[in-house]
Amino acid sequence: MQLSIIICSYNRANFIGDALTALYEQTTSLDQFEVFIVDNNSTDGTTEVFNQWRQTHPNGKFVYTSETKQGASFARNTGAKLATTPWLCFIDDDAIATPQYVENVIKHILDQPFIVGFGGKIIPKYIPSEPRWMSYYVSSMVGNFDYATTACAFENGKYPLESNMIVAKQVFDQIGGFNEQIPGVVGTLRIGGEGKELFYKIMALDHTIYYDPSIIVHHVVEVSKLTPAYLYRVASGIGRGERSRTKAISSASYTNKVIEYGFKLLAAMFLGVKYALQGTPAKTMPVIQFRMDALKGLLGY
Repeated sequence: MQLSIIICSYNRANFIGDALTALYEQTTSLDQFEVFIVDNNSTDGTTEVFNQWRQTHPNGKFVYTSETKQGASFARNTGAKLATTPWLCFIDDDAIATPQYVENVIKHILDQPFIVGFGGKIIPKYIPSEPRWMSYYVSSMVGNFDYATTACAFENGKYPLESNMIVAKQVFDQIGGFNEQIPGVVGTLRIGGEGKELFYKIMALDHTIYYDPSIIVHHVVEVSKLTPAYLYRVASGIGRGERSRTKAISSASYTNKVIEYGFKLLAAMFLGVKYALQGTPAKTMPVIQFRMDALKGLLGY
């Protein structure tokens, strides 16, 4: 067994079954990987859904556990402690892995034995359909991620996203796992960027992080939940995470990030004008609002 797949779950009873079934039906034998579902205080019957699912899917190692400290970083760290394999794979509870997902992860590991971390493609699965105001830049908030057409090293500070990332357990343990000061979602508050902080620590050890577009998950996006309040929590959470991360480095690092976010807001305004001139005005305000809300989170609002 080479791979431990860790799923942090919070109130996704409607989707966790499909996520688990996708792993159960992999092209790779079930004895090649284990799965840990870490329930992070769900209140929607997630436990019952898992128990019913397990009765009809009895093979393989699928372990259900819980973590009462709220936040994805706590839950993922709990799953990592239970893992018994050399590699940790983190995906979301509403992410549907393609049938060759595990096969391609293991192939990447075997083909490049010097690597310690990599990630793959994330394709949004909009329910019922992609909203007309969605654009490439805003879609990153719902997990859209396609770094390159071929396998390659990440450059210019880029890194895998949380819903599709793989890390060598030895290095994960070496850096202390996810920073629990950047926990992810805690109630209605979001402090995001835990994956970025993790990979930046790994990069600081002179490791290169890779991308493999053959490693694919489809990430469920319920369009009805993409309210202004939800998008604000996501965008401002990105800013809050960067506030926490950069302030822990130095005041200069934080100041530079504020300046960077200011330029990104300016660029978003120009992009919004471009969308309007191209005949897609519905995309104008969301891309500007995204950068405004991220800046608010960075500034502590």
